[in-house]
Amino acid sequence: PTNTLVTGYDIIGFWVSRMIFSGLAYTDKAPFDTVLIHGLVRDARGRKMSKSLGNGIDPLEVIDQYGADALRFTLATGNSPGNDMRFTEEKLESSRNFANKIWNASRFVMMNLTIDHVELPKKLELEDKWILSKLNTLIREVTDNMDAFELGVASAKIYDFIWDNYCDWFIELTKNRLNSDDPATRENAQNVLCYVLIETLKLLHPFMPFITEEIWQALPHEGRFLMLSKWPEYNEKFSFPAEEEAMQTVIEAITAIRARRNEMN
Repeated sequence: PTNTLVTGYDIIGFWVSRMIFSGLAYTDKAPFDTVLIHGLVRDARGRKMSKSLGNGIDPLEVIDQYGADALRFTLATGNSPGNDMRFTEEKLESSRNFANKIWNASRFVMMNLTIDHVELPKKLELEDKWILSKLNTLIREVTDNMDAFELGVASAKIYDFIWDNYCDWFIELTKNRLNSDDPATRENAQNVLCYVLIETLKLLHPFMPFITEEIWQALPHEGRFLMLSKWPEYNEKFSFPAEEEAMQTVIEAITAIRARRNEMN
């Protein structure tokens, strides 16, 4: 658990190097093999937070107002390694809205569930193959980003997938199937909706542990905790490049029609 040290650049000389020297001096071994150096959290004007300036932020107050998950996601997303970030309420509100988006999408899925076990159907529709292929790519990229400590990049990709692909498109595309008179059609849509949501919650869990665990517990699942579930893995059988391209054409056409309607109105 101590092979990686996560620290700000401002204490490399004061603390990190002394830990290394002390470890070598007393145990003949380095205390860790990797140092992840992150930037500082500054105020909205770019100043370092300090007691003298009175510009410090009490995280407990932020959590009371916006939630712990929103605070965690704000600090993790949109940052490159080593660079400072400015702490603003706009970023917190954006993260809170993202949490609300996940919550509302999950409620919609749960309200339409009649299954108690999730299993992908043998017959997949075009939009099913599209979202599964998108999810498969997301799993591979996020895993690579996490292994390389590119946390901001990973969280941004999960954000885009959930907001754009899953919520704005896939849920809308499955509504007709969920209201179908054919039980098999309804159950197939439910299974894909639920499967993609569960796998996405696993990817998001390190960034937003509380809301993801709460939602996961309310969905059909195996195991006691999301925290202990297996990390998703890339699977070549869920790669559908042709369907992705076809679906992208459909999305572009629908977007163009919407834009034209707005112009006419």
